[in-house]
Amino acid sequence: MFERYTDRARRVIFFARYEASVLASSSIDTEHLLLGLLREGAGIAGKIFKRSKLTYEVVRREIEARGRLQAQTSTSVDMPLSPEAKRVLQHASEEAERMDAAHIDIEHLLLGLLRESECLAADILTSKGLHLEEVREETRLQSPAKEVAPRPKDAFPKLADFLLPGWARGG
Repeated sequence: MFERYTDRARRVIFFARYEASVLASSSIDTEHLLLGLLREGAGIAGKIFKRSKLTYEVVRREIEARGRLQAQTSTSVDMPLSPEAKRVLQHASEEAERMDAAHIDIEHLLLGLLRESECLAADILTSKGLHLEEVREETRLQSPAKEVAPRPKDAFPKLADFLLPGWARGG
């Protein structure tokens, strides 16, 4: 399932799993994915978080204020993704495809969270000023440009010869 994910994106899932166990959740939910993203803190998403002054501590306090914390559970307990978290991962995959990215990275996970607009993570993100279209545009602008294959040096004479026989030879 995670073969298209970059190492950073996989770490986010790992961190989310840990956060879910610390928060005594029976499943990995969107707020755990958000905490995982903040723990990873790299790439375009990290820059967006930094610019927005959004930190792990700020989000953790927000989750606490909403009464979403419980006692820690064992990290060895099987922990599935919640339906919302599964949709976030599907959205992230779609965002990567939309941007012609070969892999799903953490900025795609951030966009996936914002697309799942009725979840706790999206509510926290939008309350801090992050909105889907703006983050999508910022991600697009900061993503490395795709390399264009160089054109063969002798393509024009061959094309001209094909289109206008005799022209390239001067006749």
